[in-house]
Amino acid sequence: MKINQESRLVVEKDEIIRKVQTLVQDSKMRFLFLFASDERRERGNFCLRYLFSYPQQDRFLTLEVDISEKAPSFPSVTPLLPQADWMEREIQDLYGLVPQGHPDPRRLVLHGKEGEYSFDRVEGEGVFEIPVGPVHAGIIEPGHFRFSSAGESILKLEIRHFYTHKGIEKLGEGKSADHLLCLAERISGDNSLAHATACAQGLEDLCGLSAPPRAHLLRVIFLEMERIYNHLGDISGMSMDVAFGFGAAQLARIKEQMMRLNERLTGSRLLRSVVIVGGVRRDISKDQQAFLLNELKRIKQDFDSVIQFLWSVSSLMDRIQGTGVITKEIAEVLGAVGPVARASGIDRDLRREHSYAAYQNLFFMVPVFPEGDVESRMKVRVQEIYESFKLIQEAVEALPQTPCRVPAGDLPPNQSALGYVESPRGSCFHWIQTDSKGKIARWKIQSPSFTNWRLIEYAVLGNIVPDFPLINKSMNLSYSGNDR
Repeated sequence: MKINQESRLVVEKDEIIRKVQTLVQDSKMRFLFLFASDERRERGNFCLRYLFSYPQQDRFLTLEVDISEKAPSFPSVTPLLPQADWMEREIQDLYGLVPQGHPDPRRLVLHGKEGEYSFDRVEGEGVFEIPVGPVHAGIIEPGHFRFSSAGESILKLEIRHFYTHKGIEKLGEGKSADHLLCLAERISGDNSLAHATACAQGLEDLCGLSAPPRAHLLRVIFLEMERIYNHLGDISGMSMDVAFGFGAAQLARIKEQMMRLNERLTGSRLLRSVVIVGGVRRDISKDQQAFLLNELKRIKQDFDSVIQFLWSVSSLMDRIQGTGVITKEIAEVLGAVGPVARASGIDRDLRREHSYAAYQNLFFMVPVFPEGDVESRMKVRVQEIYESFKLIQEAVEALPQTPCRVPAGDLPPNQSALGYVESPRGSCFHWIQTDSKGKIARWKIQSPSFTNWRLIEYAVLGNIVPDFPLINKSMNLSYSGNDR
């Protein structure tokens, strides 16, 4: 993050609602996320932080609110900002701070004893419940979905996750910068590089360090390679969920080619251990650059033919058009990010609004579609793949003859910084604070899946139960990224 990009404002607890309302409604600022820190040892209290971005500006604002241990509660902003729902419930579970006035104070992360949690029920003649999970037939992590339906039509869906909460934020406390990066890569396997880059950029800002221009361009190249293989997997999954196995197999084959290319250039199919504080660990030679561009040209041609064929399959189009609609209003209210937001008409991308790495020096389009259905989410990913091909070529051709990393010093004591990336799933934030010894005191991870999971409860309404797997896959939400 650039110097002076973040402003901070201390607010009294009883002023939270009024101040947030002023920022959002009057100043048109965008609420990003909210979290708590236990600072009783250093300052004698807890601290809440509310992060906002300025409209049409590359700037952030943080509201800081001290909460006394003797009065462990705070006014809930969820009635004003519904997207804060899970954030406040997470704070209640993990810090014991009660959001007073929260419309749904049930446990979220800490499940408690069996039978303590009561699902909402839909009453009426012919209405029945379908529980799915938390243990699933496929090789996926646990998550519970409770459907209320009349026949096959879904009337309500309630989700419950956090069955395998990893406590990664807590694991980061007391660690060094290198250890933190290692943990960041394990938040969500298929977004390893995105999380590592967001974390590294936050650590670099703490140190007042700027990676060299070549490193910034290499980060763009590798981040876009991660975006391509993720989107290929998502489109393949959607094809499989409408029983179009041929299309799914072809896209999975192309994804495998991308992952082999990742390994050829970096030594890791998942692009791990690529980013370090101060730049990147793996450079690419002239020969590797030529190989990369030739391979991408061949993969793009392959992708072209498969996608053209995909759009011509009437049975697939019939299943994805008008299915799983998320309106722009719902997406805005719940703070949707990434392809899910852009498929619902929200023109927003951190690579453009809060540019990082070398994106400000490169040209790319942000695809946006208004319908909000499965087809739109597929189309966003298809167009983003094409934009990624162009971004990689432009970045390779712009690589300067400079080092790909610079030495990183020790972290400064008692400082904080924000790092962020537009991951394949959407905006990913890492807020990092150091203690008096320059070790990590607090690490907040705001993952795109944590932000987007609640949207699926609205996407399925009015659809039939057999379409749930398709809708779910079209959003590509990570259990691991959520249960961080």
